[in-house]
Amino acid sequence: MEIKTGFEDRKARVEFLPMIDVVFLLLVFFIYAMLSMVVHRGIEVTLPSGGTTQVNQKEYVNITIDAQNQISVDGKTVLLDNLIMQVKEAMAQLQTDQENQTPIFIAGDQASDLGVALKVLDRLRAAGYSAVSFELQQETP
Repeated sequence: MEIKTGFEDRKARVEFLPMIDVVFLLLVFFIYAMLSMVVHRGIEVTLPSGGTTQVNQKEYVNITIDAQNQISVDGKTVLLDNLIMQVKEAMAQLQTDQENQTPIFIAGDQASDLGVALKVLDRLRAAGYSAVSFELQQETP
């Protein structure tokens, strides 16, 4: 004897609510992953802190001075004499319209000499670059 429960006649169906939950979870994961990615083309240094820091997300050239006073442009170590040539190559890779208006950030380690940073700044100004700034770490209150 066969007992009919009513489930034999029902067709299988796809539940959309759990699928939507999984899709939104994946979406949140990828958005969080994209926002946490930071583009930094320099080398690791300990920045000094300052109270008037501003965040700039545009295309820029990064000059880094590490604790041993070695200069690097976008991660490539250069000598002070070859600095301007390397900055021009970095700007050519950015493909900007106004080469001298592209921001240049100097990130100097706290242990580096001030004289090296001033020499770098002087060479950049002499070459006609006017948008030169120093990178600082934002002070915490």
